[in-house]
Amino acid sequence: MFIATLLTNPETPILDRAAVESLRNAWGGGDAVWLNPGVAAEFAVPTMPQNLWEVWQGLQGLRIDLCLQPSLNRRKRLLIADMDSTMIQQECIDELADEAGVGAYVAGITARAMNGELDFEAALRERVSLLRDLSAETITSVIRDRITLMPGGPALLATMRANGAYAALVSGGFTAFTAQIATTLGFDENRANTLLIEGGKLTGHVADPILGKQAKLDALLDITARLGITPEDAMAVGDGANDLAMLHRAGAGVALHAKPSVAAQCDLRINHGDLTALLYLQGYSIDAFAA
Repeated sequence: MFIATLLTNPETPILDRAAVESLRNAWGGGDAVWLNPGVAAEFAVPTMPQNLWEVWQGLQGLRIDLCLQPSLNRRKRLLIADMDSTMIQQECIDELADEAGVGAYVAGITARAMNGELDFEAALRERVSLLRDLSAETITSVIRDRITLMPGGPALLATMRANGAYAALVSGGFTAFTAQIATTLGFDENRANTLLIEGGKLTGHVADPILGKQAKLDALLDITARLGITPEDAMAVGDGANDLAMLHRAGAGVALHAKPSVAAQCDLRINHGDLTALLYLQGYSIDAFAA
């Protein structure tokens, strides 16, 4: 048995009953359950529909996301999340680079690295080298003035933790940012790369080893083993090529507003919804969201 979830951006609640019932009837599904009127609904289907991706593509044009997943073990006991362009709306290194006067150049490298066109470690070292001599105090001002949370993040963390889940923020970015974001959102732990600082300025180097694709997968395996659960009990979310290994290994790997080449490799793709989509995918209705 599978669960089909249809959802859209909560700021534009355009999901209507006709769309849900039409698909339910076409696929021979069970009764539709509305998780949030106008925003999210689900129904059970007996088998995986052969025209899933054709239907998915058509709904994308209507700004509606469609996800199918097994009905068993939907409520996850671990959330493991990327930070940049996932839990926050920016790429931290791009914001620092903008302060250093090399924003456009670094942003171009970031985009290519996240799309899988460049080696992540080499691209990170190159970008960090361009931050040499930037005041360390810039990190504080960037967090304060430039960084904004991805919509739905506070509800996602509060609800999963209220229901006993553990939460880990695992980023290819920097600990100076993950520590703050983890505290703000309520993550239990955070892992990232460390920018090296001397004399109050960035040295242009990052501490070894680099936390990249393999380290994110290792974090998933390490944390699940420590908690006495399996990777199938985890929900992972990210947007870049360096997230793919953990997205593929987790029981539910969600590509959130991901680069096209990344989304194409994932079964659960959220292009229109916000982070509350991860709650709807687990069957939470809006009245079950924690404050």
